[in-house]
Amino acid sequence: MSPLGVQLHVQDRHVVMENGIVRVTLSNPDGIVTGIEYNGIDNLLEVLNEEFNRGYWDLVWSEAGSTGTTGTFTRIIGAYFSVIVENEEQVEISFTTTWDSSLKGNAPLNIDKRFILLRGCSGFYSYAIYEHLEGWPDFNMPETRIAFKLRKDKFHYMAMADNRQRIMPMPDDRLPPRGQPLAYPEAVLLVDPINPDLRGEVDDKYQYSCENKDNRVHGWICFDPPVGFWQITPSDEFRSGGPLKQNLTSHVGPTTLAMFLSAHYAGEDMVTKIRNNEAWKKVFGPVFIYLNSTIFDEDDPLLLWEDAKLQMMVEVQSWPYSFPASDDFPTFEQRGNISGRLLIQDWYLSEDYIAADGAYVGLAPPGDVGSWQRESKGYQFWSIADEDGYFSINNVRAGDYNLYAWVPGFIGDYKYEVAISVTSGCEIDVGDLVYEPPRDGPTLWEIGIPDRSAQEFYVPDPNPKYVNRLFVNHPDRFRQYGLWERYAELYPDDDLVFTIGVSDFTQDWFFAQVNRKIDENTYQATTWQIKFQLDQVDQTGAYKLRIALASATVSELQVRINDPKANPPQFTSGVIGKDNTIARHGIHGLYWLFNIDVPNALLLQGDNTIYLTQANATGPFQGILYDYIRLEAPSVDPNNRHKN
Repeated sequence: MSPLGVQLHVQDRHVVMENGIVRVTLSNPDGIVTGIEYNGIDNLLEVLNEEFNRGYWDLVWSEAGSTGTTGTFTRIIGAYFSVIVENEEQVEISFTTTWDSSLKGNAPLNIDKRFILLRGCSGFYSYAIYEHLEGWPDFNMPETRIAFKLRKDKFHYMAMADNRQRIMPMPDDRLPPRGQPLAYPEAVLLVDPINPDLRGEVDDKYQYSCENKDNRVHGWICFDPPVGFWQITPSDEFRSGGPLKQNLTSHVGPTTLAMFLSAHYAGEDMVTKIRNNEAWKKVFGPVFIYLNSTIFDEDDPLLLWEDAKLQMMVEVQSWPYSFPASDDFPTFEQRGNISGRLLIQDWYLSEDYIAADGAYVGLAPPGDVGSWQRESKGYQFWSIADEDGYFSINNVRAGDYNLYAWVPGFIGDYKYEVAISVTSGCEIDVGDLVYEPPRDGPTLWEIGIPDRSAQEFYVPDPNPKYVNRLFVNHPDRFRQYGLWERYAELYPDDDLVFTIGVSDFTQDWFFAQVNRKIDENTYQATTWQIKFQLDQVDQTGAYKLRIALASATVSELQVRINDPKANPPQFTSGVIGKDNTIARHGIHGLYWLFNIDVPNALLLQGDNTIYLTQANATGPFQGILYDYIRLEAPSVDPNNRHKN
């Protein structure tokens, strides 16, 4: 650790922060990171890029009334520079831009970008405060993030998980003639890469996406000299969509991203929409850019990843940071804590309460049941319950929240009906909470595992022409490109038929109900069948079919019972979902749960068939990923309930 204090040098066109370990140069007053000097490398950022295209905050925005997830891409350029803190222990600097109604082309936001360098710290922090004042125009914001473009002559090895790291292609490999574009621009077949070992592989940035809950550290390694560049996100509180929301990490460029808002794997539901002249303010970050190097040249550079994970744990344990100088970032003392216990009541499984082992329990802005997965304006705080169902949600910003939960192994969402108001320093114990998952009658049969993912179903091997070798024999085999085309190869004439008691969902239930490709421009809707037997039909009431979806993309699920041509169907979802999960190798997007009445008159003693049709068939990426399906017998007298 360097004994040197932090120094700040303000120049006409640049501002420099240094502490004897790292030297960070930013444009003045733009607030673009133009240079990072570390371990003898004069700049870790791509020196061949223009200064504005090296390290920057950006956003995508559109005017109110716009639809979809696109808009105007805007680098956030500061108009005024100021020094917030300057001493030997810390420098914090600010680059602000103020919205001007007379200027067209900018989102109606005041933005304050902050950068912090601490004594002895091998890296720097950045955060920003976005503010929309009451009376300003309404607008949409689909995305905002920090991007760093690293030197392509230095950084070739990327790591974002223990089992997701590799030598990456060069950016030139993605361009013709070295690269051949595939079904969408992000996916490229490497036909003549600079590194011949990569020939024949597919590169696609979505193969390296990650759920928020696991997206803590990712980055790149330079081997000569051994240097690591890591983006560490110590908290999810400022990210949108909850713990399962997926975001991009690092990808060919070499590029490293800190994603705060995005519509990926969710669609327009996740676009931040500021409406009705509302006042809105949100702090994104701080995130940490961590730099490390090996002590001796002969050390294994891959140990830099292990060190980055250790540093990530330090950052997580240090949250909330004590050093940001903005009053909009509350300290530990200004936050509150919530604790309690979640129990499950499902009479079919147990007469007693069941501890919600592994439940995700969180605070998010007030809304309907399950609204947290589409929420993007406020802050969210999540924890996982222990084996006895006890949970503790710590370091919560003051504000009004609802408490939400979902439990792996059980369908549906829980919401605590009592609103929770968190104040500075509060300790709130909500006691024992009881979640009653949807249940009418005994389970007759079930397919899958209710975990909001299609990962347990059959994921085929990729077409040998489109392989990313990282994901061969990998638990995330669903990240291979082109799996949607494998369905028609496996089922060229007839669609999937699943027989209860005979079929195995890990082998016989394709992970995605996609359209069948007929030719280059023609697709055919698919209808899957579930065959089952009833010894007798209960005449006391309706049966219940529960279908939980892990994803939907411009899809219409139609359900028919014993009549494949019934019109209208017994149930239709209508056109739902814009997750685009199938194309983006995500295995889940937004969660849907449908509870469908099945009149006993539609069922037969003996053989029965449920027909599931995905009726929207205009392209390859429309489709449904199932999470779990269950048929229940009619409800029974509460006094005579027992598991069959």
